[in-house]
Amino acid sequence: MQLLSNIKLPAKIEYLRELISSVSHCAREQGFSPERISEIELAAEEALVNIFNYAYQGNEGDVEVICKLDPQDTLIIEILDSGVPFDMLTLGEPDTTADISERKVGGLGIFLIRKLMDDVQYQHEGPKNVLSLIVNKSKGKE
Repeated sequence: MQLLSNIKLPAKIEYLRELISSVSHCAREQGFSPERISEIELAAEEALVNIFNYAYQGNEGDVEVICKLDPQDTLIIEILDSGVPFDMLTLGEPDTTADISERKVGGLGIFLIRKLMDDVQYQHEGPKNVLSLIVNKSKGKE
């Protein structure tokens, strides 16, 4: 596995642009199309904003974003935090067919992440939440 970048910053909204810029740079360097890079940025942004808003429950904490390339040319974006354990993959999909006034609040960001990425994985390793956003270059989504 080839390490492309690693950035660790406070889990605060004012660092979002820098974190997303790191992800964008990795995707661009791997030859993803501008459209695919926008999808990758959106998925990473949704995941990061969830961490900023919910992981530390008012306490200070960091978020780390690691970009890797596996031997099959798959881009793996790992987003790590030490906040409250949260496996977004256990949540059901929101009802997108219901009238907007009847929909339950929340869950659309997670829905977007799942739809935009080729795969999403979660692990809780010791004190860390590890969310992996996986983008396959060979799947034709670029």
